[in-house]
Order: sequence, then C-alpha cells, then structure tokens
Amino acid sequence: MAEATFGGGCFWCTEAIFQRLTGVTHVEPGYSGGTTDRPSYEAVCQGTTGHAEVIRIEYDPAAIEYGSLLEIFFQTHDPTTLNRQGADVGTQYRSVIFYHDDAQKAEAESFVRQLGESDAFSSPIVTEISPLINYFPAEDYHRNYFASHPTQSYCAAVIAPKVNKFRQKFAAKLKEGGA
Repeated sequence: MAEATFGGGCFWCTEAIFQRLTGVTHVEPGYSGGTTDRPSYEAVCQGTTGHAEVIRIEYDPAAIEYGSLLEIFFQTHDPTTLNRQGADVGTQYRSVIFYHDDAQKAEAESFVRQLGESDAFSSPIVTEISPLINYFPAEDYHRNYFASHPTQSYCAAVIAPKVNKFRQKFAAKLKEGGA
C-alpha cells in the first residue's frame, strides 16, 4: 500500500471523487501544511493556521498508479486559481500536492511541467508541491460527508455535479458499481 495527499479545494469534494476509484482503499479528509498543532475545522476555515483542506489517500499501486491519481487530481479541480476553488476562497483551499517521498515529488513536478508545456490549461498552473508536514485528520463528522449528506445544499449544488462529471470521464477507473 502507498499514500498520497492532495488539496484541491473543499475536502468533501475531493473525498467523494477519490473514494470511488479502483485501487483506493481509504480516503481521509484532513489538514496539512500549516503551523498549528491539531487545528480545528473552524480555525482552518478562518485561514489563520496555514493548513490546507486535504485528503490523504491509501491506495494499492498495483491497481492504480500515482500518475493516475495525479491525472484525476488535475482534471477534477482548477489548478490555475490561487487560493480558490469556485466560491471557496482562502489559502485553506489552495491547490497543493503534499508528497510523501522524493519519488512522488519528482513525479508531481514532472507531471506539472508536462501539463504546462502542453498548454492543458489556459492559465498557468499554481499548484504548490510541498513535503507532507503537520498533517492532522479532520473531525469525524467530515468523513464520507457527501455520502452522508447528499441532499444538503452544498452537496447537491457543488459536489453532485462534480462527481457525475468525474464518473463520466473516468468510468473505466471506477470501483465496481461506480461506488
């Protein structure tokens, strides 16, 4: 098993996407990259801790490669907006890859370089690539948030369309039944 940690805006959205992938065994929302020990959701939302909302993914590299996780990460959020994803604004919503080792760092840097050279996006990529530091799991009520609250307004208006688009684009990578 291996781990990857990404921040692409609200962790409710990114969790809902990555937990549907074949080869992903666990997705945990959390906070990383800040200076405060054990920050609360409220403190992170205020933007004063330096943490980003992230997901920590456990996956089987024999079933899904890190490069595939990077591809999905970049195609399911906007890596060209600094400290913003849609209506979510602040450093806590920044686009960030927290690498776990030098191999992940090199692969992420190469992937971003290739995206930039291919003009995959109309604006420059601003995704931060940093070592995993000060990671803390989010409070329990954030886990499986979309699955537990599908009719909540944010879930219905923001997450559901994103998940549906993801399902269409990456159907071949979904767990059996589209989980």
